[in-house]
Amino acid sequence: MLSYDAPMAANNGATRDAPSSLANNVSGPKGVSASDASGHHADSSSHKHHHIWLVTGPAGCGKSTVAEHLAKELNVPYVEGDSYHTDANVEKMRNGTPLTDADRWDWLTALRDESMKRIASGADGVVVTCSALKRKYRDVIRVAAYYDPRLLIHFIYLDAPEEVLLDRVTRRQNHYMGANMVHSQFNILERPSDDEHDVVSIDVSKSVDEVKAEALGRVLQTMNQDESDTSSS
Repeated sequence: MLSYDAPMAANNGATRDAPSSLANNVSGPKGVSASDASGHHADSSSHKHHHIWLVTGPAGCGKSTVAEHLAKELNVPYVEGDSYHTDANVEKMRNGTPLTDADRWDWLTALRDESMKRIASGADGVVVTCSALKRKYRDVIRVAAYYDPRLLIHFIYLDAPEEVLLDRVTRRQNHYMGANMVHSQFNILERPSDDEHDVVSIDVSKSVDEVKAEALGRVLQTMNQDESDTSSS
């Protein structure tokens, strides 16, 4: 079981267009200059890709456990998504009130912008925890590659039956996300579709060591393939 105390390449190395529903309505990332957002140098194609790894899934799936492990092994920054919720969002979840789409937009853009800021500041990549329950939430993060073609966005979806996650959250202590929120998250959950080629799905009903090993293996495989594709192009 995982402890909670504590994506294949989005475009296979090619520049991804922003999702049409978002590209025309999203402002530039806060805290990132225009030159940083479009690449540190004029010829961004001469530089290696930078990977943003989103560890996703409902409450109790082990996002923090897996993300911390990946960040340590890859030697990249770790952004804990829960820390970026507004006080109002935290209070709603503590009281068992599900968040709405409107509640999540600023949170999602904050995670996207923070990821880009870390890379603009010199990080090779970044690992982020984010539930990303709906496809349109994942699309908000995907917009990062629209601003900076050096970026490859990946989602690692941690999958398990609702009853498994409910049991884990029930036994978790000192966290504002109560067991009642698991059911509300499953009510709106949109599991990644087959055409979301930047998503890796991992069964987390296995042991923590097995899950961490599989997640790291899939990440390294993806990075090695991108490196190979880049060097041969």
